[in-house]
Amino acid sequence: MASAQQLIGLVKSHAEGDADRFYDLAMQLSAAEEQKGHTRLAKQLRDWAEAGQSAPAQKTPAVTSIAAPRGDLAGFLAASYPSERLGDVILPAEIESELAHLVIETRMREKLEEKGLKPRRRVLFSGPPGTGKTLSASALAGELQYPLFSVMLHGLITKFMGETAQKLKMIFDAIKTTRGVYLFDEIDALAAARGGENDVGEARRILNSFLQFLDEDTGPSIVIATTNLPGILDRAVLRRFDLVLPYAMPDAPAIRQALERRLIGFTLGRIGWKRVTDLAAGLSTADVVAAAEDAARRAVLNDIDKIATQDLLDALERRRSLQGIGTDDHGTRPPALSSSQSRTTAAVPGKGRGRSKKAK
Repeated sequence: MASAQQLIGLVKSHAEGDADRFYDLAMQLSAAEEQKGHTRLAKQLRDWAEAGQSAPAQKTPAVTSIAAPRGDLAGFLAASYPSERLGDVILPAEIESELAHLVIETRMREKLEEKGLKPRRRVLFSGPPGTGKTLSASALAGELQYPLFSVMLHGLITKFMGETAQKLKMIFDAIKTTRGVYLFDEIDALAAARGGENDVGEARRILNSFLQFLDEDTGPSIVIATTNLPGILDRAVLRRFDLVLPYAMPDAPAIRQALERRLIGFTLGRIGWKRVTDLAAGLSTADVVAAAEDAARRAVLNDIDKIATQDLLDALERRRSLQGIGTDDHGTRPPALSSSQSRTTAAVPGKGRGRSKKAK
């Protein structure tokens, strides 16, 4: 039968007039009952839910309201409805393929369950900052037309014994009752390896609680965690995830792709791509995109619609300086630019000129 939290959520959403949440909860209950073999009850729940609301495919995400976390939950869980799609993120083909298949598995959950299978719902994104991990979570939510619930670890972790575990339980209760993509960004703070030099009893209790809640999670939501430091994660945490995707710094083709797609709407001259990609080595995708936007802004302010090689080199050099990167992968410092070479341009593509790629 339905859990107490699900029944409370169903009644509360009806009382508050939150039709979208009521529909989601009713469909979750239907799926749960069907999984238990209660096909007649599942069909009745589904029929009543659909009688009061049009099918999900007919809903418009832009106007769909989502129930914002209330009470204590609002202190460490933020809700949004992302507009990004997987096509907006610059990713290696293998990662893009895995995420696209994750969307298919989620949409065709019932077909998998007929054969005793389940879609993958726990995913870990691992890699350096700025390689697209957080944006991938947003894009996944956007593709599924799910709300994105971001766990704010600064509000979750406290110094009081047992309080963090209690807050974690509240989050996992929400995961069971409110369908969405739940993002634990930079999970290292919760899931560092046990037995380390700085390990304390409370840290072990928090990690054990997190592992227990992951094991008990059978809800319809997708749980995504990201980490910049995969080496410090407890191996027990890694085993709990259905899929671990490694993100990396962009190679030369990815750098060129990021620049070209971010500069849609501008005329690109005869770009010396090898010089540009060599200088961009060591920068993340987010840094490369930021450099493209810098060049674009300067172009707009100078009433120029053409981006030249030197404009990109100047923008990338400034980005390297901001990041404190003084040498390339071969240990040589990129050549300094003279003042006569410092004409830079920059601007963001205008609306209607094509979709831009983003990275975070």
